[in-house]
Amino acid sequence: MTSVDAIVTTDRDHVWHPYSPVPGPPQHIVTAAEGPYLTLNIDSGFLQEETQNARVDCHVLDGMSSWWAAAYGYRNPTLDAAAHHQIDTFSHVMFGGLTHEPATTLAHTLLTLAPAGLHSVFFCDSGSVSVEVAVKMALQYWRSHTDTSLHRKTQLLTWRGGYHGDTFTPMSVCDPEGGMHTLWQGIVQPQVFLPVPPADQETSLRPGPLESSIGEYLAEAERVLSQRAGTLAACIIEPVVQGAGGMRFHQPELVRGLTELCRRHQVLVIFDEIATGFGRTGTLFAADACRCTPDIMCVGKALTGGYLTAAAVLATRDIAETISTGTGALMHGPTFMANPLACAIGQAACSLAVTAVEEGQAARIERELRRGLAAACDLPGVADVRVKGAIGVIQLVSPAALNCDAATAAALREGVWLRPFRDLIYCMPPFICSDEQIATICRGMVAAAQTATV
Repeated sequence: MTSVDAIVTTDRDHVWHPYSPVPGPPQHIVTAAEGPYLTLNIDSGFLQEETQNARVDCHVLDGMSSWWAAAYGYRNPTLDAAAHHQIDTFSHVMFGGLTHEPATTLAHTLLTLAPAGLHSVFFCDSGSVSVEVAVKMALQYWRSHTDTSLHRKTQLLTWRGGYHGDTFTPMSVCDPEGGMHTLWQGIVQPQVFLPVPPADQETSLRPGPLESSIGEYLAEAERVLSQRAGTLAACIIEPVVQGAGGMRFHQPELVRGLTELCRRHQVLVIFDEIATGFGRTGTLFAADACRCTPDIMCVGKALTGGYLTAAAVLATRDIAETISTGTGALMHGPTFMANPLACAIGQAACSLAVTAVEEGQAARIERELRRGLAAACDLPGVADVRVKGAIGVIQLVSPAALNCDAATAAALREGVWLRPFRDLIYCMPPFICSDEQIATICRGMVAAAQTATV
């Protein structure tokens, strides 16, 4: 077995972690995971303990669901059983010229669960790639029309504060100023941005002044759409929750109103439900709360419960048929699309998502998060505390107020794994967490917030 020292050395010198340099900062080693818990091997110095240069094992709650994917915990018996059954049959085949039962079953399930009106499923292998595919669908849709004036519809509309992934087209619709991709300005395709959507005041435990009304916001959207409809192919948004762009929440009525405006101006609507899908906000999809169906919808993350990377793009019959009879095939084909092992696990994960929604797990977690995070409202350096479904957020007054290492260490000392970033300390815990475990996660978040400097 590889020694801890060897793992640490190789990782530091040769492994390139996300959003990190090489050599990188010390990483915590995962040695086991089960249920909502991770077993981590950590340098005690990181925890600011008296014993330096020693490593300790910590059994901690995963408040992040491994970047929101492990929604049903680790070593979940339902997902384990699905994986074992499929791997004993076959684990992968190409999807060009071939098909298989796990893919067709999952496609049928997704269309049954998704908002009414979606018709075709294109499987891909990550959330970012699903956004690339969705945009490609939108662009090829307009290029498939015989009316050549529609071929000018090549730009995307979105709103500030969003995040859709790290490949080039998703980067172009992430927030161009406050997001992670400002380095690429002048290189990524310029898109059209509406203002940050007004906050849903009901999600805040200490609401501030109203930024703008839904009516005012939609009036501005109407103005932009009226001016630019001739060149806009699609509007892409994260419905109800903006994720890594700022963990902001907005009202379903805003999403529905913007969708209606886009339809009026012949602009396709893409919902990025990679983070919100499968029950995270309370309904199975955020679109359900918005009471509207997009033309194209991306899903991922919890699709396989964190077991394998997989995503899917769902589209209406009109999208699929127009492309198929116009320009022909959708020109995209990931090597691992519709991976049978991922599809089999995805089918089992969908059943767990339905159960979580039927049992009201997000609503239960929301109640406990509101109770536990109330203690952060009056802390120095805290600007806002907000909760939506199984998502809890403590926002500090500025990124300068947050020392991410100090905040992470404080949470770990409370038995919780968090990964704060910028000015945000947040959680998206597994649905299987008990009320007591959610209370522990809240204590970890409050402890992290107490490290803020003002």
